[in-house]
Amino acid sequence: MITFENLQAEWNNQPEFNIPEEGTKAITKKVSFLKRKQQITNIVLSITAIILIGFFFYVAAYRVNAAMYGLFLMIGSLAIRIGVEVLSVRKLRHLDMVLNTSVFKEKLVAYYKRRIKIHYILTPLAIIAYCIGFMQLLPVFKENLSSGFYTYIVVSSIVLLLILGLFIAKQIKNELSLLQELKTE
Repeated sequence: MITFENLQAEWNNQPEFNIPEEGTKAITKKVSFLKRKQQITNIVLSITAIILIGFFFYVAAYRVNAAMYGLFLMIGSLAIRIGVEVLSVRKLRHLDMVLNTSVFKEKLVAYYKRRIKIHYILTPLAIIAYCIGFMQLLPVFKENLSSGFYTYIVVSSIVLLLILGLFIAKQIKNELSLLQELKTE
């Protein structure tokens, strides 16, 4: 039988959660920052997808199978990534910061784990699919463009991929460290 002393001891042994000095304002500020960053990511991805769709019709890619498949792969990988980011923003928006601290922390940890899967599984797959789509376009470019412009496209795409890769890695690291910080608060 459980006595009052046992219940009192269990109650006293519960882990304490550290509440930031600024309270919910700090958490709200960090969550708002994450939402803004994800919205910016969506805007950039959406603009890229719109440009690719315009390019698809501008070069009449539907007439050349390789170009069509390549652009579909590029646009599709962007569309999937945009959809995932929209769902993430929605999940983040629905995190209720006035919940009990332990419940909020539990939901934040679940959100954090989803973001890790997105960043370490989905993002590399989307980048690989995008690159495969681009490589399918290269024979079409080589056939229809001057050798100098073709070389420019190949070299600049490699440089751009490296720069964007570093930028994406930095953004992922920043987001995960911010989520880790929120998780420990």
